[in-house]
Amino acid sequence: MAETYDLILKGGTVVNQDGEGLRDIGIRAGRFAVIGDLSRASAGEIIDCKGLHLLPGVMDTHTHMREPGLTHKEDLESGSRGAVLGGVTAVFEMPNTDPLTVTAEAVADKVKRGHHRMHCDFAFYVGATRENTKDLAELEMLPGVAGVKVFMGSSTGSLLIEDDEGVRNVLKAIRRRSSYHSEDEYRLRERMGERIDGDPRSHPVWRDAKAALMCTQRLIALAKETGKRVHVLHVTSRDEMEFLAGHKDVATAECTPHHLTMAAPEAYEKHGVYAQINPPIRDASHRAGLWHGIAQGVVDTLGSDHSPHTREEKSQPYPKAHSGITGVQTYVPIMLDHVNAGRLTLQRFVDLSSAGPARVFGMANKGRIAVGYDADVTVVDMKRRETITNQWIASRAGWTTYDGTSVTGWPVGTLVRGFKAMWDGTLVDAGKGERVRFLEALGCA
Repeated sequence: MAETYDLILKGGTVVNQDGEGLRDIGIRAGRFAVIGDLSRASAGEIIDCKGLHLLPGVMDTHTHMREPGLTHKEDLESGSRGAVLGGVTAVFEMPNTDPLTVTAEAVADKVKRGHHRMHCDFAFYVGATRENTKDLAELEMLPGVAGVKVFMGSSTGSLLIEDDEGVRNVLKAIRRRSSYHSEDEYRLRERMGERIDGDPRSHPVWRDAKAALMCTQRLIALAKETGKRVHVLHVTSRDEMEFLAGHKDVATAECTPHHLTMAAPEAYEKHGVYAQINPPIRDASHRAGLWHGIAQGVVDTLGSDHSPHTREEKSQPYPKAHSGITGVQTYVPIMLDHVNAGRLTLQRFVDLSSAGPARVFGMANKGRIAVGYDADVTVVDMKRRETITNQWIASRAGWTTYDGTSVTGWPVGTLVRGFKAMWDGTLVDAGKGERVRFLEALGCA
């Protein structure tokens, strides 16, 4: 008797930890049930994937969805809609909302807001403050928590912990890997005079590569002292990349598509303040250093740092313009274009966007196309050529720095735990998102 599945993805090229190959995938009850030749099997739905590549679900572990409190820019529904339209099956969201995500109540509120309202799976960071440091060991184990996020620079109010003693106390308090915005706040304050009114090209002069390196060096020393693991977000300089290569025992690293794609001063000359983000877009030599880090295996994950602002907020003159760009929806097409340009292989992209995030954050049942794992799949057409436009962007912000950019390689399907969240640019099974589970917190869920 033929096996029966809920869904069969037939005849696609599966890209996985064991390479690439033509295989069918059978999905049952939201999990991968079988991988192989399913020519004799039946299913409630069979999708012909001939000519398409099937990737383990792409995860974006660095987004700002702005809910609660800042929903004029974005909310969990609109941000996750952009995610699945762009081929992303899970997102991690940052704590700088209003109120800040620094208490158990704030975490529970976000999880409730996201459950079966977001279109992809999700997790939330807890922000570290001097006031909640004593509670972090409990907060980091709550259901739906991706880990602790520390702003060592580029923040205001209680989320900023810029001094070694404050960071040391956080590291001593926690068990899981924590994530860091690593720019030396003291140097940033000293160099504020380097900003030139009306000239965003001065942004990377002010927030220079030395500020990033100094902070990362301090962070690694503290990690080694306390014996804890750290994840350095949005690495922007070749100096940091070279330094981090020597400290992979305690440190993992993230790069963003925009730092891998754009360079100064051209980005600022073309986009003005719409290219303004922290840490900044740097010159081509630093961009080359990031690509070298990817080639050498130093980089562990990619994250979009999706940080939407309204046009009104972005259109103010530098330095009053808000720092941040949209990115969750363009993450996959921009990186597939880099694959087609020969800058990395499709397997390396899978490592950075699926297997790497699962490994770094210890996700349960995610990051591979493997029997028993969540049936998260990003289906892509590597030959499809499209032009990214503002009109395509689902974010409430309604704009992208890639407006008018033509790319080769495009997400055509997004499956979240076997649900067809997006197919050929249209939402299908909407609002099925659930919280990601983590290995170190399974007993606490």
